[in-house]
Amino acid sequence: MKKFKPFLKVAAWIIGGIVLYLVGVILYGTITEYKPEPETSEVVEIKGKATASEKMDSVLNLMTWNIGYGGLGKEMDFFYDGGKAVRAPREIWDKDFKGICELMTANDSIDFFLIQEIDRDSRRSYEVDMYREVNHILKGYSASFGLNYDVNFVPVPYTHPMGKVYGGVATYSKYQPAEALRYQYPGHFPWPTRIFFLDRCFLEQRYPLANGKELVLLNTHNSAYDESGEIKDGEMQYLRKFVDAEYAKGNYVIVGGDWNQCPPNFKNDKFKPKSGYDGFMPPSMSFDYASEGWIWPYDPDAPTNRHLETPLDDKTFRTLIDFFLISPNVELLKIKTINNGFDFSDHQPVVMQVRLR
Repeated sequence: MKKFKPFLKVAAWIIGGIVLYLVGVILYGTITEYKPEPETSEVVEIKGKATASEKMDSVLNLMTWNIGYGGLGKEMDFFYDGGKAVRAPREIWDKDFKGICELMTANDSIDFFLIQEIDRDSRRSYEVDMYREVNHILKGYSASFGLNYDVNFVPVPYTHPMGKVYGGVATYSKYQPAEALRYQYPGHFPWPTRIFFLDRCFLEQRYPLANGKELVLLNTHNSAYDESGEIKDGEMQYLRKFVDAEYAKGNYVIVGGDWNQCPPNFKNDKFKPKSGYDGFMPPSMSFDYASEGWIWPYDPDAPTNRHLETPLDDKTFRTLIDFFLISPNVELLKIKTINNGFDFSDHQPVVMQVRLR
């Protein structure tokens, strides 16, 4: 027995060190946790000055795109989705962020860019302030940012931690909004998981119109990894009440973003039939809003999201989770997914044209 004592002592020290590390990480995360109150709003800064005339055109062009913080292009897998990678090599990240910026500037007819997963100070995106950089290249656009991921240290995977994450959603506009607000969705994962996950929100911008009404533009990024669907359902119910109230005032309402669920009447495995992957099953709640005439615009002919279990190949699961919601006084003219082969992100941008009636 004596000959095993040194080994037992070393093992005890190792186990004790691991336990101490985990306790310390959870304690630090709990103390520094970002905890916005559910179903509350806060005013956010509007940066830059939009150069379009104060009188808004009745025909508007919008793009929604989850840019995957520049680190989830076609070469990448991701550990949360069953892959191994934590962040892209710097040369790959630079290529993808450059491609994201070039695609956005090439689409200069877009009046509103609704962007999700844009980082400002995160290890996974090499501490680049992507929000500021995009604001610099989009000449003549105003910008606002809604924080939804603020964790000083994400400890997973344990052998190569993600580290600090500070990012969110951003809206860039050719028109100057009267105000911008961040709204915190209800619901969260149980402690301690919630410490290291996103605090989901939508970003609102309001634009006064010549007829005395307002255009209410919402940029949303809803919950993922919610197996029960309860958190998503709570978010959707909250959003439903919000948009119904705005439409009841006579306002025009447009919502776009990454919903992390398929639109109504859409088969999640359309692009990969019988794949067996059920991560984006249709939501449990009804999509029938109280007011008639609401529309969920999407392009049914192209996927907007791919799975990250492996780098992109012919077997990669693809589905559609990026789309819009428009109120009855907004007419859909056309909508199209830019099918760029997931070159720069695990999502593809969706462009919509509407007319305010």
